Parts: sequence; C-alpha cells; structure tokens
Amino acid sequence: MAGDGGGGGPGPPGHGRHPACRRGGPRGGRGGRGSAVTGRRARRGGWGSAVTERRARRGGDRGAATVWAAFAACALCVVFGVVLALGQAVATRHRAGGAADLAALAAADRALWGEAEACAAASRVAAAQGAELARCAVRDGVAEVAARVVRGPYRPEVRSRAGPPGRAPLPERAPGTAPGPPSGVP
Repeated sequence: MAGDGGGGGPGPPGHGRHPACRRGGPRGGRGGRGSAVTGRRARRGGWGSAVTERRARRGGDRGAATVWAAFAACALCVVFGVVLALGQAVATRHRAGGAADLAALAAADRALWGEAEACAAASRVAAAQGAELARCAVRDGVAEVAARVVRGPYRPEVRSRAGPPGRAPLPERAPGTAPGPPSGVP
C-alpha cells in the first residue's frame, strides 16, 4: 500500500480512521501528496485533521454529553422525589385538618350529652377519616379536638374547635334612626 498515504492499515486507502493510517505521509496520512483522497478533503487537510489535533491537545471530550445527560437525569430524579415527598406531606396535613374539623363538629353535636359521649363520637369520626384523636375537651358546649394522621414519616396534628353559633353583633345605627332592616335592603 505504498504511496497511498494510509500507512498500510486496513480499509480504503487514506481513510484516516485506523491508528496506523494516522502515521506516514507529509500530513499524517490524510490528504497528502500521493494520497487517494482528492478534491475538497485534500484541500482542507483530510479527514478533520484540525479538529483531531484540537481534541488531542484538550485530552478529548468524547462521551462528555453522555456524562452531562446522566447528571441531568439524576438531578431531575432528585427534584421529582422532593416534589413527591412535599405533595405527600401536604396531602397528609389536609387529611388531618379535615378529620379534626369533622371530629370537632361531631363532638359539638354531642356536647350536651357529656364530654365522654362527645369525645367517643369524635373518636369514631376521626377513625372513619383515617386519623386518630389526639386530644378532646368539651367546655360550655364548645368542643376542642386535635386529630393526627400518620402517613410514612409524616405525623401532622391539627387542632379544631366547634360549638354553637355565637350571637352576631348588631350593626351600629346612627343616633336618631329607627330600628329596622339595614339600609339598601328593600
């Protein structure tokens, strides 16, 4: 294979991909005088000799995109896991809040029958909501309860109060006006 500039390696003369082809010839076996490579490749220095030389000086960057893609995929997985954990914590907190509200309403409904009966009703309602009753107290017809939901590492405890509606304050009247419906009401 003398005179082909390929250095005697396998493949077509002057292809420049085999290590042996990179030796020999005035331009490293790629597009030199006597090479089978002609035309544009011969004029610009062969099979990307400038790019190959730059990569050799840098130490090469082959496979760098794969490494970056792997790191990006790992980072996205971590972010996805954090978002899922946060969503589970928020959902558990809302479940505990709903259970506490319903248990307080059940206890307030039974408040006139005694604290034991009111707290038993609150406990049943909390259990039906997938929660446990942490505290229960009934004073003057107002029930105060705390419900806890356990889901994985999350144990939120939410307090709630319920009781008879209080008397709403009357709107203030200007002096000298007669009692009646507020202005603007027909």
